[in-house]
Amino acid sequence: MRIPTREEIRRICDQRFSKDVYEKLQAASAAVAGLGGLGSNIAVMLARTGIGKLRLIDFDRVDLSNLNRQVYDIRHLGRKKTEALAERLREINPYLELEVRDCKVTAENARGLFSGCPYICEAFDDPEAKAMLAEQVLLGLPDAYLISGSGMAGWGDTDQIHTRRAGKRFFICGDEETDIGDGTGLMAPRVAVCAGHQANKVVQLILQEL
Repeated sequence: MRIPTREEIRRICDQRFSKDVYEKLQAASAAVAGLGGLGSNIAVMLARTGIGKLRLIDFDRVDLSNLNRQVYDIRHLGRKKTEALAERLREINPYLELEVRDCKVTAENARGLFSGCPYICEAFDDPEAKAMLAEQVLLGLPDAYLISGSGMAGWGDTDQIHTRRAGKRFFICGDEETDIGDGTGLMAPRVAVCAGHQANKVVQLILQEL
């Protein structure tokens, strides 16, 4: 199998996006916090869109329950999500610059982990972790945007999933209501739609000056 050259990829992206758009995306960087259903899909979408640099952060490993909605497959079972996702992204774009942080995000390390990343996608399952990251980013990283996910469980109408501006540098994507419970689980279609909203908001923010 021949790997396309960087110039071949650039020519295709210039044709699809325009040179100005592609160059803007290539110069941009973003972080994804949590590499599960939301985060792994966000990262793949951003890689396909042409973003130049991604920082991937998670402490978990791939297990069988992840395969119904996350981008991993059988070959990744038991491997660190950071390692498995990095492999997947390099299969999409071998020239994507990746930074991997295999650790749990805490109030003590959050600002350091995300320092220098202007666009941060929050993709945690735990509401307390979501609130913690929002506090650390919005109070401690004044130049960063936070794009968070909230509400994408079940199989309801995807039109309920939206992107809402919750502050000057804070966006929430999802229906902001549904959660796991009473037999309602996370399914690939709605999770992917919410991930698409988060990835799309990153692209909008990157390109808003064009």
